[in-house]
Amino acid sequence: MCLAVPGKVVEIREQDGTRMGQVDFGGVLKEVCLEYLPDLQVGEYTIVHVGFALQRLDEESAMQSLALYRKLGALEEEFGDQWGLAARQAGERRPPGTEWGVER
Repeated sequence: MCLAVPGKVVEIREQDGTRMGQVDFGGVLKEVCLEYLPDLQVGEYTIVHVGFALQRLDEESAMQSLALYRKLGALEEEFGDQWGLAARQAGERRPPGTEWGVER
């Protein structure tokens, strides 16, 4: 499945004449083209689809969307379970009733 996922802009730069940035999706950093939102700033949230920032989003809406995607398991499907993979490689076990890095 390919989702339009909210993420937080953590870095903006120009690359080969194109406005690019690093966007944080709950601990997973991805390269994103920011050309469609020329006034987007570091610290703001955006909806990203297939590597392009398409719309600015307020933090509350972004958190609500991310929580819903997490609940549905859609983030793990889209990005993989980065925290769980790292913990398993380190020999740790996930505490009951929690997701990696998220208390329930």
